[in-house]
Amino acid sequence: MEMKKILALTLALCLVLGLAACGAKEDKPAEPAAPAEPATEPATEPATEPTEPAADSEPQPAPDAEGEPAPAPAEGPIKVGVINNDPNESGYRTANDKAMRDTFTAENGYEATFYNNNDAAQQIATAQQMIQDEVDFLLLSPGSTTGWDTVLQDAQAAGTRVILFDRMLEADESLYAAAVVSNMPEEGETAVQWLADQGLEEYNIIHIQGHMGSDAQLGRTGALDEKVNAEDNWNYVTQQTADWDEATARTITQSVIDSGKPFNVIYAENNGMARGAVAALDAAGITHGVDGDVIVMGFDSDKWAFEEVLAGRWNYMGLCNPLQAETVDTIIKDLMAGKEPAEKIIYTPEQGFDAATLTQADVDMYGT
Repeated sequence: MEMKKILALTLALCLVLGLAACGAKEDKPAEPAAPAEPATEPATEPATEPTEPAADSEPQPAPDAEGEPAPAPAEGPIKVGVINNDPNESGYRTANDKAMRDTFTAENGYEATFYNNNDAAQQIATAQQMIQDEVDFLLLSPGSTTGWDTVLQDAQAAGTRVILFDRMLEADESLYAAAVVSNMPEEGETAVQWLADQGLEEYNIIHIQGHMGSDAQLGRTGALDEKVNAEDNWNYVTQQTADWDEATARTITQSVIDSGKPFNVIYAENNGMARGAVAALDAAGITHGVDGDVIVMGFDSDKWAFEEVLAGRWNYMGLCNPLQAETVDTIIKDLMAGKEPAEKIIYTPEQGFDAATLTQADVDMYGT
């Protein structure tokens, strides 16, 4: 009896404890569920490793339809900007401009832009535009010897090589690759020495100048100025610019004729101006040339002017060679191949011609 009571109490106690445990479990708040795992995870390592190019490898052309590499693109034309003077300025300039245009062609491997103007300010503005257009070479016949420093410095900074042709300018030689030009001071010295050798008792000179400030004008004027200043029997009747213009030269000469001042030398800085002066002499009935009253002197390379000297109607012509284009072309091709010019300044071959010694062979060889 006593044992039954103990068992009953034990069972009742277990039942109470069990119910208490269940109640405690239901009152406990639910914990948040763990975040869901992604359906797929990135692979720890890719199935295949990408092939990286070697550090020093060059990009290869895409293969063509046959599976062979496509050929590399052909090298493009050489871009040149050519700044020259007005081809209507003189026969010399016409020949010079034609030679440049005949040489710098697409057939010869060039993409060329040409600009012609005697105004240095306009030339400078156009040169700056050509540099901005990223020409490879700037070919320059400057209308003035000064004012080009900024252009040359900008060209150097942009990697544009500058080559002077026909005329020099005042600049440090490091700012241009080469110059293929006439030696204008030497042209003047040769002409003045020839005139001095004529042994006149007195030199009364009509001096007709070219475009003021140009290399040609400075060189041809400089030697004559020096001689006139040094010799008592050398005089200027007039010294004026005709700016290379034939009609203006005729007007200048006619004015001297009308003034009645004596003169015996026409020193014209190009052939066109000499022809204008001679027209005024002819109109006034004044003789000129060999055995004439007036010595006539011109410069450049015009064949018709050579023929005037050969016929004795003029006395002297200083050759100024307009054909620099082939030499410039060779220099550019050498520079593209990594070869610098052997000389920075290359003078074109020139000389003075006297009516007493000029031959038809000279006319045929040097006339343009």
